[in-house]
Amino acid sequence: MTEDSVLRLIVSLLFIVALILACAWIARRAGWAQTGGQRAVKVLGTQSLGARTHVTVVEVEDARLVLGVTTNQITLLHTLPPSAPDALTTPQAATEPPSFAAALGKVMKRR
Repeated sequence: MTEDSVLRLIVSLLFIVALILACAWIARRAGWAQTGGQRAVKVLGTQSLGARTHVTVVEVEDARLVLGVTTNQITLLHTLPPSAPDALTTPQAATEPPSFAAALGKVMKRR
């Protein structure tokens, strides 16, 4: 092997290793790669209140917590029981527009 072919081999291997590390970093940042098993904390919903403030509802073991989140701190605002109906999905289901098939069927019944 000549010096050129050895150099080309080393550069190719370094490029492949860098490409694998970059793909792993992108997958982790995008959330494609899950680390660990079951999550102890599950985020049920988040509402932005301003530039850097949010109200977040999380589920931890046997309770739902309403948290105020800012850049400097996280404050517990309220604790909800786990059996309470999920207030985050109920209003959305009521305000969803009907599907196209349902709307077309309703118009066809009028005629």
